[in-house]
Amino acid sequence: MSGIVELKANKLNTQEFIEQKAAEISSAVGKGAAINALSGGVDSSAVTMLGHKALGERLKTFFINNGLMRENEPEQIVALFKKMGVDVQVVDAQEKFFSALKGISDPEEKREAITQTFYKDVFGKLVKESGAKYLLQGTILTDVDETVAGIKRQHNVFEQLGIDPQETFGYKIIEPLVQLRKDGVRKVAAALGLPEVLFKRMPFPGPALAARVIGEVTPEKINIVRKATSIAEKQLSSSGAFQYMAILHQDRVTGMRDGKRDFGLQIEIRCWDSLDARRATPTRLPWDTLDKLSSQIINDVPGVVSVTYNIASKPPSTMEAV
Repeated sequence: MSGIVELKANKLNTQEFIEQKAAEISSAVGKGAAINALSGGVDSSAVTMLGHKALGERLKTFFINNGLMRENEPEQIVALFKKMGVDVQVVDAQEKFFSALKGISDPEEKREAITQTFYKDVFGKLVKESGAKYLLQGTILTDVDETVAGIKRQHNVFEQLGIDPQETFGYKIIEPLVQLRKDGVRKVAAALGLPEVLFKRMPFPGPALAARVIGEVTPEKINIVRKATSIAEKQLSSSGAFQYMAILHQDRVTGMRDGKRDFGLQIEIRCWDSLDARRATPTRLPWDTLDKLSSQIINDVPGVVSVTYNIASKPPSTMEAV
């Protein structure tokens, strides 16, 4: 579909791949510097370690705190990489992202607002200040396929849509993982020495929790879905599923609290069995698990009166709601 030659996980020689890609990065950057953004997902974590193997301190790594991440994510990721000898600088850009998302409810417009804010504004300024001419990015083949097919615009796909990053943003993009899917990236991440908590980490969307809010994204809504996400991830961590999430719906629904009518919020839970995210089926969770999950969300997340479970497969559903 994209013209990129896929390297399948079962045929992947990870050490050869790492040496080859490190050499390619080093050759492309030369004596200059590169920059990358670390989100803490397996793709960005693998590309960070690959880049530091190739460039050492000439790769400047940033964590952009967009206000859309999970509980305590910036602190946890910075601490993990510090243990591996990688210095990560945190940039607080919460106000800029929420300002860019204000008044937008269309899913593609939200993704585009996040993309433009990240690449042109927040990260673009960091690139200019650093003097780096190259951005190291963890794009994988599934990102490209879904974007080219029109399933959804992934925030990190440009050249395949005819967008020149150097002309648009002022820097070139290096994508060493673009021939791999998620299972291949996990193998490479393990071979790079990343801890299991990172290389087995569940996929998380580029737009972060903005992809888990239907309708306009506000700090208040993000706080609600962040709490529901924390509960869902703790309750479902032993499920063996590929991915699981909590989604905040836009419409309010009728409920009851303390014997009175309550026009409250609705959280949807999704839990998926999949290999590479191209196709997925809902995990057949035990009723007791769903019951505990629903009870805790309703009791601990203010305003929620309804919890639902999605049972539609991908396709026609998608794994993320937005």
